[in-house]
This record gives sequence, structure tokens and C-alpha cells, in this order.
Amino acid sequence: MKLSRSVTCLLLAYVTALGTGIASGQDYPSKPVRMIATQPGGLTDVVARLIAPGLTANLGKQFIVDNRTAIVAVETAAKAPPDGYTILVNGSAFWLMPLLRDNVTWDPFKDFVPITMAVRSPSILVVHPSIPVKSVSELIALAKAKPGTLNYAAGTIGATPHLAAELFKYMAGVNMVRVGYKGTGPAVTAVMAGESQVSFPNAGSVMPHVKSGRLRGLAVCSAQPSDLAPGLPTVAATGLPGYESVSPQAVFAPAKTPPALIKRLNEEIVRVMHTPEVRERFFNTGLEVVASTPQELGAAMKSEFVRMGKVIKEVGIREE
Repeated sequence: MKLSRSVTCLLLAYVTALGTGIASGQDYPSKPVRMIATQPGGLTDVVARLIAPGLTANLGKQFIVDNRTAIVAVETAAKAPPDGYTILVNGSAFWLMPLLRDNVTWDPFKDFVPITMAVRSPSILVVHPSIPVKSVSELIALAKAKPGTLNYAAGTIGATPHLAAELFKYMAGVNMVRVGYKGTGPAVTAVMAGESQVSFPNAGSVMPHVKSGRLRGLAVCSAQPSDLAPGLPTVAATGLPGYESVSPQAVFAPAKTPPALIKRLNEEIVRVMHTPEVRERFFNTGLEVVASTPQELGAAMKSEFVRMGKVIKEVGIREE
């Protein structure tokens, strides 16, 4: 059956318009969007659940948080169609994991496209109040005077508190012994109990104990002072120039997702992040809003991969 010239022209115009809508992101989303995060209660889950309601309200389609175990979350997102309907919320452990183990099935730079660094939480260098130090320089001096006698508490190998401690040891040239725990909470509890002397937990998990006096905060590990740790100087400014350790939480899409959809997702997520209510809720959770561009997130990932890759290789850090 032959189509008339007028019908053919109409069809071509429709297809062209449809393609233009997809290319510009104007028609997105037309169905629910899946936000893959890790286990309920973790930082990635918190971030996803604080962002999702605003996206749902603004875009008119539901953004559904899908919780998976850490590795399954990334693998699932990597294999999803690059159509904007599956996005991944994850932290720096996702892009540093290939440095820590051999059987990683994804490439953080080839299998994903950055959307935005949503938030970050600086690590806080804390000690048990019985330790006779009140500054970073004093801690370094004590560790050098008594090598191998100070213990630091940390949870998962490769998580930010662990890498923050190893980076500190590497840059300061000191020997502190790792004592492993099942998570940041038990590690903080151990330092409060005096089982370990030093730790580098994130601000949200430890600042209440610093304010109560159960732990002594020596410094914040971000490059600049943080409102999450009022009154604390930076590690870099008080004994270890160039030191920085923060825990970022970011949003990604599968590789080959159209640039127009990446742009639209970035704009909408940033819009939600900058609402006063959302900013306050993040702050109360111990997280600073960043809301970066895709390019800024990509650059931060590459910089951290190179910087920590050198430390991980030279120290010989491997996941157990």
C-alpha cells in the first residue's frame, strides 16, 4: 500500500519532532525513574530519599528509590538502558573500588556518565580525651615519638574513614595501627570507650560526641573549614599541608545516556538541592550541599582516582 505524499510528509514531520523532543530532553520523563542506591539507612539511601520527592513533584513522574547491596547496585545501573530512566546514587567507594580489588566488573569512567556531586561530608579527626594532644601537629609528633603504639578505628576497608587514616599516615610519615570494626558507628563507639585512640569518621556520625566532650575533635579534613564542624581548623592548616578527605555522594547515569537527558537531570537535581528545606535537611544529616555540574564531578573523580591510587598502591591496601 502506497502512502500519499502528504501523509508521508506528516509522518516524517512527526518523527522529526519526536526526535527533537528526545534530543532536547523536553519530553522527559514520560514514566517513573528508578534511583538505585545501596542499603537502607546508608548515606546513598539518605541522599536518594531526600532528592526523590522534589524530583517527583517538579517533573510529574515518580522517582523510585531501589535499594541494592553495594556491588549489585553498581552492576545493575551499569547494565541498565541509557535512556534516563535508571540513575545511580553512590559515593567515592564506587569509583575507587577498582583500585582495591581485582574482580570489579565495571569501569567508573567508561560505564557511567557523571550527573552531579550532590553532597559531601568531611571526615573529622578525633581522639579519645585521654590522649595528650590538642592539635594535628601534636598528634603527628606523638605518633612519630611512639611508632606503632597508637591505634586508629575504622570500619569497611576502602571506605572514606579508612582511606582518610591511611592518607594521614602516608602524608605525615607516621605508623598507626588499624583496628577494624563492622562500621563507622562501632568504630566511633570504640574510640569513646578507649579501645582505640584515633579515628576519622564523617561529621554527621561524630560531631554530637565532640560537642558533648566524649571525643576531642582536632580538625576537620576538608580543604576549608566547615559549618558542620564549627570551631575546628582544617588538618591542612594545622600540621599537614595539602591533606583533604571528604565523603562525596554523587549521581550517575549509564554510559551513552543522551547529553540532553544528563543536562536535564543535572538542572532538576540542582534545583531540588538548592531549596532551603532540602539544604537544611541535608545539613541536619551532616551533609554539605554541593550540587555540581557534570564536568566538575568528572574532574573530581579523576583527581581523586589518581591521588588515592598512588596511596593505595604504595601502602598496599586491598579489600579483605
